[in-house]
Amino acid sequence: MRCGPMRSTCGPRRLPADAKRRSRSISAFREPGSLLILNSDVRLQIFQTCDVMVCGSSFFGPPGNISCNIPATMSSSELSEQPAVSRRRRKRKNYSLLILAAGIFLFGATAATLYLALRPTTLRIAVGPPGSDDHKLIQALAQIFTRDGSPVRLSPITTDGATESIALLTASKTDLAVARGDLNLPANAEAVAILRKNVVVLWAPSGLPPKNSKRHPTPKIKAIDDLAGHRVGVIGRTQANVTLLRVILTESGVNPDQVTITQFGTNQIAELARDPAIDAFMAVGPLDSKITTEAIAATAKARGEPKFLPVDVSEAIAQKHPLYEAEEIPGSTFNSSPARPEDKIDTVSVNHLIVAPKSLSDTAVGAFVRQLFAVRPQLAREVPGAGKIEQPDTDKDAALPAHQGAAAYIDGTERTFLEKYSDYIWGAILLLSGLGSVGAWLRHYLRRNEREQYSLHRDNLLDLVSKVRQAESAEELATMQREADGILREALDCYDDGTIEEGDLSAIGLVLEQFHHAVADKRITTGGSTSDLPRRRAL
Repeated sequence: MRCGPMRSTCGPRRLPADAKRRSRSISAFREPGSLLILNSDVRLQIFQTCDVMVCGSSFFGPPGNISCNIPATMSSSELSEQPAVSRRRRKRKNYSLLILAAGIFLFGATAATLYLALRPTTLRIAVGPPGSDDHKLIQALAQIFTRDGSPVRLSPITTDGATESIALLTASKTDLAVARGDLNLPANAEAVAILRKNVVVLWAPSGLPPKNSKRHPTPKIKAIDDLAGHRVGVIGRTQANVTLLRVILTESGVNPDQVTITQFGTNQIAELARDPAIDAFMAVGPLDSKITTEAIAATAKARGEPKFLPVDVSEAIAQKHPLYEAEEIPGSTFNSSPARPEDKIDTVSVNHLIVAPKSLSDTAVGAFVRQLFAVRPQLAREVPGAGKIEQPDTDKDAALPAHQGAAAYIDGTERTFLEKYSDYIWGAILLLSGLGSVGAWLRHYLRRNEREQYSLHRDNLLDLVSKVRQAESAEELATMQREADGILREALDCYDDGTIEEGDLSAIGLVLEQFHHAVADKRITTGGSTSDLPRRRAL
């Protein structure tokens, strides 16, 4: 079928019966000099003279291709308005994309923050030597933390002993270290937990009784005062044991230089017991130490029952040397029959503890200490020595002060997340609120021209109402209608951009309604028909 131009005059056409049945209600604002189609199923009404090209369908038949060319009715101002509208739409689209990108960024930042905040904290802890009680305890503790999914985990670093562990702590190659309190700790080391108390045990052999004799031999050394000019065998290769013995001798009134000290490894107990040159023995360890018990039993078998030497100046030592504490060894601690010792004896002790640098996070240390004492009963079932774990001294004048995180847990002064960061949170809220206010003011300031333009359009629309009553021809009314359409379009764009509020848009709608009433009245008075005016609803 050939396509040809068809001249159509403005005004509503009568629809066929079937078209009326299929037609839908339509409310639309026409743009000047153009045909506006909202839906392909909607029947058309033409309100302006235009050239219509109908191809392959009747005008009110099935939908076909309809083109409208209106060069005669499109003014240059109307053509210039189209790029402006496109720019506004692109601008709004860019704003939407920017808001979407900002939302995605905030979501990602929040997710990353939650991930970092909720993931477990792993603390490195140096402990040694391999196979020692300390090493077994820390390994068991690390396994329990992992098995329970605790927020703080342990990563053991095996060392040759406490000296190497302290060296790693000094070099910041570990977060925690297991060491004795009287070792050469770094200046920033603080106590986290006391694993046990190592007590000093001094004894001298009484000698083996003669055969078939019921008399018990008398020991040559009955007190620490008698050690001058004799040799003492010290169990353990650490220099800290020798230093401790010299402190005891000095405070007991014995010149340490007059006492010969020989050190033996923990695997040389038999050699120690058989050495006749050793006049007394010293061991440092927990009261239930197998090494100390085996050494006492070996020396008793090889050289007679032990004579335990009390440290009568233990209180004085604790006052002068705060790293040491006065302790008592109960009777029958190392053996019940025969009783070893027969009665309680005074001695000194030194703490064996977990230390951490002062710079380590208070939150991490507090959480670690809380977990440690929470699982202590469970840990004691796997490692019996865990039952001796104690809290460090939280006094400010302690020789080895407690870490701030541990002290907060022990004293019950731990702060929650909100208590710690409430000031920062409120500060951030106030800052964001201030930034939002500044942004709103800046946005309002930058769009002041648009608001002024809106006010100008509203005033122009009011002027049109007055001009309609003075119009003398239909062409003047049509021109005013096009101007009103342009003002409406500008108002809608301002509303979409957020420049005006809904109340402002309602005001425009009210004025526009008055304008169309004035046009209708004018057409009636001039003898024109009002049926060609599109029905427009108030905004």
